[in-house]
Amino acid sequence: MKYLRGAMDCYIILMLIFFALFVILKNRKALIYTIVFSFFLGLAYIAKRFDLRMAKVFAEFYFNYAVIIYLVILAPEIRGAIDRIKKIDKSLPKNIVSSEETKNAIIEAVEFLASKKIGAIITLENHNSLDQYAERAIQMNCDISKELLINIFSPLTPLHDGAVIIKGDKIRCAGAYYVLTQADAEDKTMGSRHRAALGISEVTDSLTIVCSEETGNISITIEGIMLKVNGREKLNEYIEMFMK
Repeated sequence: MKYLRGAMDCYIILMLIFFALFVILKNRKALIYTIVFSFFLGLAYIAKRFDLRMAKVFAEFYFNYAVIIYLVILAPEIRGAIDRIKKIDKSLPKNIVSSEETKNAIIEAVEFLASKKIGAIITLENHNSLDQYAERAIQMNCDISKELLINIFSPLTPLHDGAVIIKGDKIRCAGAYYVLTQADAEDKTMGSRHRAALGISEVTDSLTIVCSEETGNISITIEGIMLKVNGREKLNEYIEMFMK
């Protein structure tokens, strides 16, 4: 009876941990892993309860390491959930575009790139720092111009596949890479640039502009949402709203 109470204690605690993680993560992948781990935890309990010799080896291992395995497998989702929790800190200063010249240079470059069907991804930094992405990219720290942005994303150049991060009126870096979105509801045919743009919008309060090299369409992502942009006026409107 003492052993049974201990096993039930362990089972209930683990289930509470798994359920709490699922609630925090709000992710279908987390739900699937929670169900699978719960199922195997139940089997492990049965093996120990009825002294099934071969299965007991598995049961011992599972009871000892179930939580660790679960946390390792879901590490990316847990990290994303933590990022979302601390996502917007209004006490931090804004880093957004501040001049009309900068805004116009971005819009003109994006329009040109889209007209030529040249893929591009440009992120405007806001409250949240993008240090962890910028540090692994090519540092630039230079003034923004239409010509420079077009040159960065020109095909066959070393930096055209990564993202440009803009902080204030400066190009902070180029060739930055983000974690792709894992949102289950997103179109599975979506390209890596669009998935990267969604990914960074899910964990920071930045705004990202994406040009499709297949269609020439322009999209923006913010707060985990992707919106198609039709024309210069609409793009200008979104950037203006972001700046306020």
